Amino acid sequence: MQYTKPLAKLIEYFQKLPSIGPKSAQRMALHLLKMPGGEVEKFADAMIEAKNTIKYCEICFNMSSQSPCEICSSTKRDKETICVVAETKDLMAIEKTNEYNGVYHVLQGLISPMDGIGAEEIRIKELLKRVHENDVKEVILALSPSVEGEATSMYLSRLLKPFGIKVSRIAFGLPLGSELEYADELTLIRALEGRRAM
Repeated sequence: MQYTKPLAKLIEYFQKLPSIGPKSAQRMALHLLKMPGGEVEKFADAMIEAKNTIKYCEICFNMSSQSPCEICSSTKRDKETICVVAETKDLMAIEKTNEYNGVYHVLQGLISPMDGIGAEEIRIKELLKRVHENDVKEVILALSPSVEGEATSMYLSRLLKPFGIKVSRIAFGLPLGSELEYADELTLIRALEGRRAM
């Protein structure tokens, strides 16, 4: 279908978002055009502000407008337990459960030789430095049960073994290859409670 150029461009940009196909992009673009002008401006301002102010925490590499982030700077969090996740979206999924009270380490990806991502491209050495320099008692590996997640978990458990700390992996009530961000809160709570040593 031929769209007027500004609408086609808008649809094209919505399609660049993850999990947005042509029909969803079209619906979003048309909805945006029906919104009042002031609301569209607020929406655009929110995107620009987020892009300009949100950075990575210098400690855990979570996305935040401050560094250290809100979690790392909280005195109420258990600093002896680090939950390792692949992306900020996984951290958000676990935080929604209100069951975990430790701190996090966001790897910013998983080891994936097929995609040219090795251990050096993700935040593994920063995790090892944190464990070495702080009084960490447990590292929980909360990585998706995909081939990449399994490979990264096994690699990390070998690197962490010499530190003599507890290294556990969350249990999964999820099918192999699924993503943490799509799991419901009860499944994530049970996964955290059922974590096992590696």
